[in-house]
Amino acid sequence: MSLIYFSLLLLMSGFAYVLARGRAAEGARGATFHSRPAYHGLLAGATVALPMFAVFVIGSFLTGFAAEGQALAALDPALAADPLRRGVALRQIADLAAGRPVAGDLSALAAAVETWRSVRQIAIAAIYALGLASGVAGLLFALRRIAPDFKARNRFERLVSIFLMLCAGIAVLTTVGIVFSVVFETFRFFQRVSPVEFLTGTHWSPQTAIRADQGGSSGAFGIVPLLTGTLLISTIAMLVAGPIGLFAAIYMAEYASPRFRAIAKPVLEILAGIPTVVLGFFAALTIAPLIRVTGQALGLDVASESALAAGLVMGMMIIPFVSSLSDDVITAVPQSLRDGSFGLGATKSETIKRVLLPAALPGIVSAFMLAISRAVGETMIVVMAAGLAANLTFNPLDAVTTFTVQIKTILVGDQEFDSAKTLAAFALGFVLFFFTLTLNVIALAIIRKYREQYD
Repeated sequence: MSLIYFSLLLLMSGFAYVLARGRAAEGARGATFHSRPAYHGLLAGATVALPMFAVFVIGSFLTGFAAEGQALAALDPALAADPLRRGVALRQIADLAAGRPVAGDLSALAAAVETWRSVRQIAIAAIYALGLASGVAGLLFALRRIAPDFKARNRFERLVSIFLMLCAGIAVLTTVGIVFSVVFETFRFFQRVSPVEFLTGTHWSPQTAIRADQGGSSGAFGIVPLLTGTLLISTIAMLVAGPIGLFAAIYMAEYASPRFRAIAKPVLEILAGIPTVVLGFFAALTIAPLIRVTGQALGLDVASESALAAGLVMGMMIIPFVSSLSDDVITAVPQSLRDGSFGLGATKSETIKRVLLPAALPGIVSAFMLAISRAVGETMIVVMAAGLAANLTFNPLDAVTTFTVQIKTILVGDQEFDSAKTLAAFALGFVLFFFTLTLNVIALAIIRKYREQYD
């Protein structure tokens, strides 16, 4: 339905553009128009597309409510009164109406399925009729406004600015909605678990008892082991990616020939396109056994899953984030700064250290912050190479876990949503958000302190 409707929307908008542009071009032969014919056509196309799109969005929203309401009215009252059974029944009705297979005895849903289908058919017909009517009305309205003194360009540019503002507003509201949803669930979690215990506890075992007589479920929610594991793996990753990525960027920007740069940079950036699950297999099957064998040869006790293995492979993964962005910002430094440094007698290495790197410092710090955020948010490599054990240790040869791994582990469990275990995932997400925000604030402070200003 949506594909056909949007195809119709595009056809009508294109027809409106061609018709309005042609009429404006014909009128411009005998008079001086304020705006070019193309702007009249664009405004006409927008005048047709916007109401048709609004009809589709509002109609689709109301169709779902109407179909669910009529389907519930056709169900057995005892079934409709139970929230859990009602939700399952509505999903089954939607699947049956769409032609998807559903298991079980569905005889009680036959009348509701037919009602669902009939309501949707009527609603879809109404959406098409209202959409066509609004499109035709928009076209007639746009054609009537074509005149020499009509400021079509100004109206269209204002429409574009409103559209861009709405897109920016949606992005901001989405971020605010995510933050508030996490904060709300975190508040519910802290009603069950003390914030002091959560932030300072040294034992993490989120499995809580479902029954009163169930054992082996301590329900300990101390995040200190998760914090140390996250910092340990991220530090190892940045010790690998930071120097290699920055030195690679300096070489490609200042020393490499154009031919070598054209080959080396895409090859280096291929690392960013490798799926993390593949890197996780590489870490678990190659790097971790290699570290264990090497450690045993040196007389060290190395776990089968270690923070060192995860950190090394994660560092390989984020090298392109540091190198590519740093290369771009170093290349963007004005050539006049290089020429001035060389003219004062500085060598190439001195120019890089004292001119280029200070000038490119904001971009380099941003590249490092992006790499750190990528390392902190990685899950698959940690799961496959570092394990799930929440050990409080700073030894890179031990198994550790991170915030994101525990969030994934908690949310794929079979615990009810209102339990402390499930709500702990939102609390971990809130702490991770605050941790990332703190890193960004530190980065801004570093940039303000060491940034070089040039005219």
